[in-house]
Amino acid sequence: MKGKNYNYIFLFYDINEKRVNKVFKICKKYLNHHQRSVFRGEITPSNLIRLRLELKDIINKKEDFISIVKLISEHYFDEEIIGTPWKDDENMFI
Repeated sequence: MKGKNYNYIFLFYDINEKRVNKVFKICKKYLNHHQRSVFRGEITPSNLIRLRLELKDIINKKEDFISIVKLISEHYFDEEIIGTPWKDDENMFI
């Protein structure tokens, strides 16, 4: 939707293992690591542009997949968690 300033995002990825560490490090610069290949958090519109550009430079569009769900605010969604959330100290990539 054009003309909106999105301030909160969820980012999901499925990346070839050759590039997954680089993508993980880029996402970690801008967002909170939520669960394995899922990040989320507040982000400024300019940082969202930077994040997308950095990711586009790393991924292979024919092999990799990234989904960014943009929200205007972290207060306009409801989250239900079933089971035990994955903890960041269980980092499997680094």
